[in-house]
Amino acid sequence: MTDSHPHDPDAWYPVAPPTARKGRGAVTNLQGRYEVDQREAFDDGWQQAGGRENAQGGECGEGKVGEDAAEPTLRTEVFEERAKSILTRNQSPDIPFNVSLNPYRGCEHGCIYCFARPTHSYLGLSPGLDFESRIYAKVNAAELLAREIAKPSYEPEPIALGVNTDAWQPVERDLRITRRVIEVLAERHHPFAAITKSSLIERDLDLLAPMAARKQFMAAITITTLDADLARSLEPRAATPARRLRTIRTLAEAGVPVGVSIAPVIPFVTEPDMERVLEACAEAGATSASYIVLRLPWEVAPLFQDWLAAHFPQRAERVMSRVRDMRGGKDYESAFSQRMKGTGLWADLLTQRFHNAVRRLGLNERRHGILDMSAFVQAKTVREKPQLDLF
Repeated sequence: MTDSHPHDPDAWYPVAPPTARKGRGAVTNLQGRYEVDQREAFDDGWQQAGGRENAQGGECGEGKVGEDAAEPTLRTEVFEERAKSILTRNQSPDIPFNVSLNPYRGCEHGCIYCFARPTHSYLGLSPGLDFESRIYAKVNAAELLAREIAKPSYEPEPIALGVNTDAWQPVERDLRITRRVIEVLAERHHPFAAITKSSLIERDLDLLAPMAARKQFMAAITITTLDADLARSLEPRAATPARRLRTIRTLAEAGVPVGVSIAPVIPFVTEPDMERVLEACAEAGATSASYIVLRLPWEVAPLFQDWLAAHFPQRAERVMSRVRDMRGGKDYESAFSQRMKGTGLWADLLTQRFHNAVRRLGLNERRHGILDMSAFVQAKTVREKPQLDLF
């Protein structure tokens, strides 16, 4: 161990500590687990030297570190994808739905904790910066959905919209893929639920409000913290916490049943804010609430720890220690009965805090009842000309 200051990142980081990029959640482009070639970071002295010069007022750093340090602008690229299927089915007992629809792959919101980041590995891309800057738009999503629900064999059940990717992320403003999907669902009176961090959902209230009146739609808004500065680093391109509260109010006033999802609860980062978030959401018109403890599957674990090193270096070890306390000593536990809430003393205390706040605020801890499937209209399909009767 060197004689360096105990909070000096150089004392414990093998290379120059990661620095935040303005407008991005991930601080690295960690390679995906399916890549053949393995890369290892190596510090030859130039990276740290450059960083120190910038921190002292170099040409690029302008005397600042972190988000304002010299990092090239990372632009978002959107790729059109013609998907082969659009509905995904699962059998997880932890999830209150069986069918989901994701109009995009990747999400520009850039939430560092997103459990869906590892899915970009299937594309040969990084779950880090690639996940939030290389977005795949399923341009034929509405057509595939219309075809699927028109099949005579189709058995309708509520669809969850925007689970692995936010259906109203920034690119949706121009592409309107989610809008077209909702038009199909509205035309067929097909119930669905949606979860989002985006105020863009308000654009589609002309479709959503009538469906909600028929008990065919419900929404959940994710709010992790009320601290705008923290949210800017944690989920940099999502709507601000104040704007999401306004979205809850707007949806509620339009007659849409709306809940709040506090996901994830991050020990010593967002966890102290939990009761305040619930109070603000109840005051805005939310009628239900849920929470999920931080999940770190696959590449999310190192990505999140790099984020901690960049934003909360003095708190990082404490945060991860508490995470492991709730995960049986590991960064992540994938067992169905444990992955959402964790186990142990701290997990139990968090559950008690949540239930106490929910009872006090009149939030019912459940989604807003059962969506009504009775009005679903199956599209008429072109049938072959029937044979004539012989008699």
